[in-house]
Amino acid sequence: MSRPQEMSAAAARRTVLAAQGFTDRPHIRTTARSLDRAVARTGVLQIDSVNVLQRAHYLPLFSRLGPYDTQLLHRAAERSPRRLVEYWAHVAAYMPVDLWPTMQHRMRHYRDTGHAWGGRQGRPDVADALLAEVERRGAVTARDLDSATERSREQWGWNWSETKFALEYLFLAGELAVARRNGAFERVYDLPERVLPKAVLEAPVPTAEEAARELVRRAAASSGVATEASLRDYYRMGVAPTRQAVHELVEDGTLEPVRVQGWQRPAYRHVGASTPRSVRAAALLSPFDPLVWERARTEDLFGFRYRIEIYVPAHKRVHGYYVLPFLLDEAIVARVDLKADRPTRRLLVRAAWAEPGHDLGHVAAQLAVQLRTIAAWTSLDAVEIEPRGDLAEELAAAVEGVAAVV
Repeated sequence: MSRPQEMSAAAARRTVLAAQGFTDRPHIRTTARSLDRAVARTGVLQIDSVNVLQRAHYLPLFSRLGPYDTQLLHRAAERSPRRLVEYWAHVAAYMPVDLWPTMQHRMRHYRDTGHAWGGRQGRPDVADALLAEVERRGAVTARDLDSATERSREQWGWNWSETKFALEYLFLAGELAVARRNGAFERVYDLPERVLPKAVLEAPVPTAEEAARELVRRAAASSGVATEASLRDYYRMGVAPTRQAVHELVEDGTLEPVRVQGWQRPAYRHVGASTPRSVRAAALLSPFDPLVWERARTEDLFGFRYRIEIYVPAHKRVHGYYVLPFLLDEAIVARVDLKADRPTRRLLVRAAWAEPGHDLGHVAAQLAVQLRTIAAWTSLDAVEIEPRGDLAEELAAAVEGVAAVV
């Protein structure tokens, strides 16, 4: 293996920000091409049901494109010829359709071994009957097919029937695909041949080893520079296949071993990664943005300790319920707890906190612009700053001085 090159922490940050699309020149008008470029950078868009501000898969595109038309994402994921499809790629996520053959090894694993949510081992008749019913009826939700069997409310209040468990197994096994999400954010299932382009379904299926190399290669391209653990996390891979893929990609020159100042673990730089001399960016980041979704990596890159507190009891939360980090140039300089109060059309900033060592006035002025922008994008008329956090007072004054974005 090659001797690692030395890399400063600042250079690593700039490399990662460039790989994630924060240095791309904005298009004059946000189009499907803009969306494709952003997804090529992130690799996947994680899906999450929490809608306190805006659903998770919309936000990374906003962070990179600004206030775009969300119908661009719907068209890419829900209309033929689809360019994105939902699968368990990181966790539930939209991924480019050309990843479908690469994910066949994962689908085979679920077909063969089942899943905690079900499989053919226990009740093969249920899965087979549902598959036949979807083939006959077309795109359907679990509720459409629900057999009214006994339901369980044990897990976080979810109300999953035996039908839902079987459909989720068929989805993981690749025997069903997701045609779209409906207005209640439920998966609408259909046969893969009625969802995916024919060319994708007929593409050669890589071996498990080839698939591992491709996933690690994509993870490295999206990461710029990353540890083995971070590369493994990007597509939620196993230790052994990731390690072997990293070794092979180093051998063929796709990855370059590097030693990043301050990092405790060895790292790898994608051969195509660029390291700009500086980064000029201002972006609110979803808790599920690829830039921050692995918390140890976030600390390595930015010295920023970040935990999502959605599942923490209210009295134990440190920063708030749905907290978005604020990226300014090459640093994460603040965090804000945001809520869209849709009945009153207000963006509520429940708390605002600055990171140590940054000028509060400058941070507040830049953040105020982003808050006005995201409010307008989510069809909210006002921004209201509540008096919690060391940045709240400065931010309230700054927001008053920023005209509403239209």
